[in-house]
Amino acid sequence: MAVEQLKALAIEALDDLKGRDIVTLDVRGVSGVTDYMVVCSGTSNRHVKSLAQNVWVEAKKAGYTPLGMEGEQSADWVLVDFGDVVVHVMLPEARLFYDLERLWQVVPNADDES
Repeated sequence: MAVEQLKALAIEALDDLKGRDIVTLDVRGVSGVTDYMVVCSGTSNRHVKSLAQNVWVEAKKAGYTPLGMEGEQSADWVLVDFGDVVVHVMLPEARLFYDLERLWQVVPNADDES
């Protein structure tokens, strides 16, 4: 299944650059926009931007076409959109403020946590 492979690739790309608190949210029954959200924290604006860029680069190498990337200018929250998988890389303060895990009220998939 391509979506599962893309999700795994995104998690690996984040983990490769020491992304923190990587969580996968299965929102298939909750969102009509995407199937999975991968949420990750970075330690600085530069780290957040690097994590998002690594996901972009590794996905393109594997043949996936990203739909877009937003937020790389300020880099406190960078979103990489693949359609069925959306990756959110955030500074801890932004992650706490927006609290996507609570907002979507789903249980994180423990199999994908790092």
